[in-house]
Amino acid sequence: MSCREKNKKIFIADDEEVVCELYAEELSSEGYEVVSTSDCGKLMDMIEQYKPDLVVLDIRMGEYNGLDLLQGVRNAYDTMPVILCSAYSSYKYDLRSIAADSYVVKSSDLTELKIQINMALEARVSLLADKRIKKMETQDYQGVPPAIFVG
Repeated sequence: MSCREKNKKIFIADDEEVVCELYAEELSSEGYEVVSTSDCGKLMDMIEQYKPDLVVLDIRMGEYNGLDLLQGVRNAYDTMPVILCSAYSSYKYDLRSIAADSYVVKSSDLTELKIQINMALEARVSLLADKRIKKMETQDYQGVPPAIFVG
């Protein structure tokens, strides 16, 4: 089952309202619930309020730097996928962009962005499932030496 079929929520942060509207329209038609903002000063508060499954983040946003905002998202929500989406391909090689799950160069054709969103959401589902399994294993076997359970 595709992540799109599960009404995943995507948060778009871009200083250009027309980009937010385009992404919202395209991604909504793919079955995603979309929340967007061009006011990046409130990004962290809005993420806390809307609890998205994934963030699409521009880099150059007026007085805000998406790479700095990316670090804030990573510090607060380490498992939340973040896709950087910028008109500037040169930021792809900035070491700070490594913290993103993916980097997409803006285009009027959103095919690549849609592919990266689906891949990031699928990876998150797997990651969260792995974390739940590990948590259950440690809870079920507390006090029992780990060597007993080695394959």
